[in-house]
Amino acid sequence: MEDTYTIMRIFAGSWGLMFLLIAFLAVIVFTLRPGSRKVHRDTANIPFRHDDKPAADDTAAPAQLKEARQ
Repeated sequence: MEDTYTIMRIFAGSWGLMFLLIAFLAVIVFTLRPGSRKVHRDTANIPFRHDDKPAADDTAAPAQLKEARQ
């Protein structure tokens, strides 16, 4: 009977590699699927959603700073 390490190594070398390859290809296909451009652009613009004006000076007192949305 083979030890556990050898069995796991054989499994990872065959089926594990196959699973990781299929998972990688699935992520690529999901990312590049037709119609996903709008979703990706919306997600990429999340940090700029409420950015109405430039950031305030660092010299201003904390009580004087307001959010860009207000």
